Amino acid sequence: MGKRLEGKIAIVTASTRGIGRAIADAYVDEGAKVWFAVRNLETGKQAVDAAIARGGKADLVYFEADDYPTHTKMVEEVLAKDGRIDILVNNFGGSNPVLDTDFEHANWEEYMKTVERNVATVFNASHAAITKAMIPQKSGSIINIGSVAGVVPDVTQCGYGCAKATILYLTKQIALQCGKYNIRANVLHPGITATEAVRKHLPPAVQEQFLGGCPIHRLAEPTEMASLAVYLGSDESQYTTGQDMRVCGGFDVCSPIYATFGNLKEART
Repeated sequence: MGKRLEGKIAIVTASTRGIGRAIADAYVDEGAKVWFAVRNLETGKQAVDAAIARGGKADLVYFEADDYPTHTKMVEEVLAKDGRIDILVNNFGGSNPVLDTDFEHANWEEYMKTVERNVATVFNASHAAITKAMIPQKSGSIINIGSVAGVVPDVTQCGYGCAKATILYLTKQIALQCGKYNIRANVLHPGITATEAVRKHLPPAVQEQFLGGCPIHRLAEPTEMASLAVYLGSDESQYTTGQDMRVCGGFDVCSPIYATFGNLKEART
């Protein structure tokens, strides 16, 4: 069986760690040339060197979420050097949980700052890739990394959840409006994933509470997001567009209490 992304040119933003790194590495291993789009060029070079050392094709391009012109410059640089862009993975996302609070304690300025920086990276990079590369070549796959927080209301981080909900809707708009050019757009919604950042910053008690609402009672692995991202970037998914794929252990299936009941089935019978 051949490599599923052989010959494709891909950009993965925020790809030095976590889900982004897992996707970028999987793309390299499936035969794509991957542009690691990163802010920290030193760390990015380490990721690129590792990919090349195991026989892959990779390169480095500068991307800074808060420096909006870099979103377009990133696309222009890749296009100038490789002549096409087949896959764009918009992986950047996040907020400051100290400032991005629940609605009661939120303020408009911080809320809008969180929403804007998360949505801007997706809008700007997608717009540049679509208009400059994918429409002329009549093909392309946009893969946006959302969050289960964008489909299931959270008790805090109001801005982050709203941003991810916006990205979901924007993805569907792109799918509808650009399908005539054979351009596809889909969004992945991870639940809590076992990344270094989660293990370092999310207290075990919070992780366990989340898992209480998951029929699959464990955190996701970054490679599980990467597997689906490979499919969405490959020719196997040519008829898949406008979809929001929730990789969250079933957290969104029903009221979390039912997941708990499921774990207590023996006690109820």
